Amino acid sequence: MKGLVYKSTGNWYDVHTDSDKIYKCNIRGKFRSYGIKSTNPVAVGDHVFFDITNEIESKGIITSIDKRKNYIIRKSVNLSKQTHIIASNIDHCFLFVTPSNPITSTLFIDRVLLSTKSFGINTIILFNKIDIYSDDDIEYVENLFHSYSKIGYKCLKISVREKTNINQVKNYMNNNVSVFTGHSGVGKTSLMNVLDESLKLRTSEISKQNEQGQHTTTFAEMFDLENGAKIIDSPGIKGFGLIDINKNELGGYFPEIANYSKDCKFNNCLHLKEPNCAVKLAVENNKISSFRYNNYLNILNDNQDNFRTNSFSD
Repeated sequence: MKGLVYKSTGNWYDVHTDSDKIYKCNIRGKFRSYGIKSTNPVAVGDHVFFDITNEIESKGIITSIDKRKNYIIRKSVNLSKQTHIIASNIDHCFLFVTPSNPITSTLFIDRVLLSTKSFGINTIILFNKIDIYSDDDIEYVENLFHSYSKIGYKCLKISVREKTNINQVKNYMNNNVSVFTGHSGVGKTSLMNVLDESLKLRTSEISKQNEQGQHTTTFAEMFDLENGAKIIDSPGIKGFGLIDINKNELGGYFPEIANYSKDCKFNNCLHLKEPNCAVKLAVENNKISSFRYNNYLNILNDNQDNFRTNSFSD
């Protein structure tokens, strides 16, 4: 029997079949997921094969996973050397950004963009809560909107509360599998409730002490919407991880750095202290945003010793 994993709650998975029947499945024994050292070999979005063990109770055992076209990971909370697969087989990642209440740093944005790009996932940046922006917030977002738009990222200014530009989000989601991500409290779950009022998912207030949202999503879960859209709601996360990438490849995942690096004197230029570096010259001439270059340096320096397996946290 074949199905699609909609929910992961530790050792149990909700698997939906084409006939819309839901089976509670687990896995038996050692179960490797394409060689990935992961705390969860099966993830939401996986197409799996399973054997029915109890038809009356709708239970089964997952026997294998179809090959994934992509996936995103984060660092395991308890096992630092392992990763946790957040979701798989994703068409779009919607990255929620807010300039305050809570603040989304550019370093966090770039780490997410780097991770999703490295996994071949298209990312759309949503600047949420435009209805409550202060003057400083407006300036901050305008600068980010311009910087990310000019290097090829699709950006949208939205208000979940006022339902501003929500139809544009819907258009991207039609007949696609999307994942919502960003800090807790940026409006991911609230947007899902706006997209489908029948969901009635729980949201919570922002902590006034540190402007951080409370974690209302405990496990990743997929939801069906109209027009064939599917959303994977992921827990509020502090970092994405990278696999199979080294320091010499890092610049290639920054579109503007990749573009100018072709004119560097050395093919393996890391854009640090090398002579005749076209990237550093472009930064000096404001052709590359200084904050993007600084974030590149931050990520590079943070991961010099173990770049291929390390994960990021904010």
